[in-house]
Amino acid sequence: MSLLVKSQNYTLSGQVLDSASGEKMIYCSIYNLESKAGTMTNNYGFFSITLPQGKQTLRISFVGYKSKIIVFDLNSDINYNIILAGASNLNEVEISAEKVERIEQTTKMSSVSIPMKQIKSLPMLFGEVDVIKAFQLMPGVRPGTEGSSGLYVRGGSPDQNLILLDGTPVYNVSHLFGFFSVFNADAINSVELTKGGFPARFGGRLSSVLEVNMKEGNMKKFKIEGSIGLIASKIAIEGPIIKDRWSFIVTGRRTYLDYLAQPFIRASQPWNSNRKTGYFFYDLNAKTNFKVNDKNWLYLSFYNGKDKFYDIEKPSQYLYDGNIYEEEYKNELYWGNNTLTFRWNKKINAKLFRNISLYNTNYKLNSEQLQKSIKTTDTSVFAEKYGAKFFSGIRDYGLKAEFDWSPRVNHSVKYGGNIVQHIFSPGATNYSIKDDYVGAEVDSMVGAKNTYCLENALFFEDEFNLNSKIKINAGLHYSGFLVKGKYFQSLQPRLSARYILKKDWALKFSYSRMRQYLHFITTSSISLPTDLWVPATPTLIPEISNQVAIGFAKTLKNKYLFTLEGYYKNMENVIDYKNGASFFNNQDDWESKITTGKGWSYGLELLAQKKVGKTTGWIGYSLSWTNRQFADLNNGEKFPFKYDNRHCATFVISHEINAKWKISGDWVYSTGNAVTLATVKYRRDPNSNIYSYNQGIDFPDFGFESEIQTYSKRNGFRMADYHRADISLIKTVKKTNYEYAVVLSIYNIYNRVNPFYYRIGQNGAGKITVQRIGLIPFLPSITINFKI
Repeated sequence: MSLLVKSQNYTLSGQVLDSASGEKMIYCSIYNLESKAGTMTNNYGFFSITLPQGKQTLRISFVGYKSKIIVFDLNSDINYNIILAGASNLNEVEISAEKVERIEQTTKMSSVSIPMKQIKSLPMLFGEVDVIKAFQLMPGVRPGTEGSSGLYVRGGSPDQNLILLDGTPVYNVSHLFGFFSVFNADAINSVELTKGGFPARFGGRLSSVLEVNMKEGNMKKFKIEGSIGLIASKIAIEGPIIKDRWSFIVTGRRTYLDYLAQPFIRASQPWNSNRKTGYFFYDLNAKTNFKVNDKNWLYLSFYNGKDKFYDIEKPSQYLYDGNIYEEEYKNELYWGNNTLTFRWNKKINAKLFRNISLYNTNYKLNSEQLQKSIKTTDTSVFAEKYGAKFFSGIRDYGLKAEFDWSPRVNHSVKYGGNIVQHIFSPGATNYSIKDDYVGAEVDSMVGAKNTYCLENALFFEDEFNLNSKIKINAGLHYSGFLVKGKYFQSLQPRLSARYILKKDWALKFSYSRMRQYLHFITTSSISLPTDLWVPATPTLIPEISNQVAIGFAKTLKNKYLFTLEGYYKNMENVIDYKNGASFFNNQDDWESKITTGKGWSYGLELLAQKKVGKTTGWIGYSLSWTNRQFADLNNGEKFPFKYDNRHCATFVISHEINAKWKISGDWVYSTGNAVTLATVKYRRDPNSNIYSYNQGIDFPDFGFESEIQTYSKRNGFRMADYHRADISLIKTVKKTNYEYAVVLSIYNIYNRVNPFYYRIGQNGAGKITVQRIGLIPFLPSITINFKI
């Protein structure tokens, strides 16, 4: 008689931590060398892996850290925190070589990540490190206009990107009209962009998800780091409140453009010492992390950022014609974001992890103009006062619950839901006029009222192995949106699959259906604070997209990641302004200015990336087509989207020469943007009603006259191709108690005049010409970074 004994499974769970700071390692790879089973830490550094009883060997790897092998006998469930590059109580062997996550082991596709160390070494515009600009160098991502921090992902527009700071949506991520993002690199732990193959836990946008995770504060020791640049300085302070139990981090950044500009403004207006004009922006991040016990962690994170432009003339008096006059003038424009997030992580048991988040996010714009004049006589006071205030914004109150469950080997489940109260302020203007001379006084409000909406979502996703070659992530996302008595709802299936071919090449496939309940109204290619967030309504229904992608992936020599992907995406109910409509005509309701249509985007993307070693970087290329079609625009005919760039290519490299010196550079190329230009001009003599057709000569001088321009087909003209090269040289000096680095960056090395926009003009012979207007020439900058 024989006795069959069924193997018992046990679970190893815990967190992966940085040995120097205690920071949790997000998306760290844990791989079992015997069974070839693997998992990754989640957004909160937690992992759970179920394995057969007995001797097991795990390899733990994270980009930029030395990989580690842990060998142990598994005879019961174990709760264990893995410390990378540190000591451990288990039997462990350290591997000297760095390794990256093997991309063919996962179902994940159409997603890219860049280590923060690599982002900080890239050439910088004005010396400012910008995580969003780093992702603009990836295939499938377009920056929009020269120098901007906008993201146009696979033919989508900026509002179709879900940007999360510690899981909280941020609605305006631009400073300085789009030239910088709101993210201070010194406050960031990790960042990842998903362009397609969206897991079921994501919803609410059509084109991408950018996850930005803040640092949690050093649990071991106090640290101070910062930088001094040409236009801004920043500082970060972090450390333990209770060592290994409670930590904090505070970071701040501010420009001094307003102070730098003041001498030039005063020199240009020496007669007006009371007038003050300037612009600045700032960011403030703060976070605290408290470990209640081995199963519970509490977090509180905060962000506040603001841009402000001001032109103010202080009250001044002067004597004229025997009377005293006092005048005052003010023009202010300021906008910014606030977020506050409370998070509770709980390890319920070895296989189940829960996160609950409560958050508030608020984006607001305020514009105020005031002009006041007071005339004083012996017997009376006469005043003139003209004012206007414009304000708009969006505020969210959200509650989110997420669960990670690992029921058995090679099987993980995520499920949860959220509910969000949106408060939209689409834009309203308050006018006030007081004129004692004519006895008039007006105070009125014009524009749309606040709109209250409720959005909710539920999701379930299941990742499992069918066999040693096939791995599947299947899920379903349900969402609902209540606005003006109308309830929209949607079921959105998601599927990602991986099949292992010969020599460990992976064939991957994904399908995602997405729905978006928010619209973004913009009149410009740059990020202006007057761009408005508005809700879907019974008239302007939610946007929908379907995206399919197929591709190949491979990790080469444990150092290089290679992906080749083709995708097709269609979009319905995308929006644009009607012909002749604009933001400034706000006596009409905003819904009457908008038209809806559809769009398509398809293409091929290639990425070869090296994340570890002394030399890192990537080569990217994309071939794509993007079109739009609206019944009310371009005679109903299909036309190319403005950022329909047929070819885009990037080359990025960073090399550590030695312990002190590092050099990095990039080269960028893309086909020119599609724009609409005037092709014919007419002028009319008001006395004779005769129109004169411009055929390339000067018009006769009719005196007071009107002009009519005829435009080509929408986006029927192509700008010149865009290309530039940048370089950065870094010297780091380390002392016993501190270190500093001097960073020299040169933007646009060969001074390429890339088109920012085109202007119709005339040459010396009176012929009509199309003039290319550039924005950023050869531009060197220097920054000093320091750590204490």
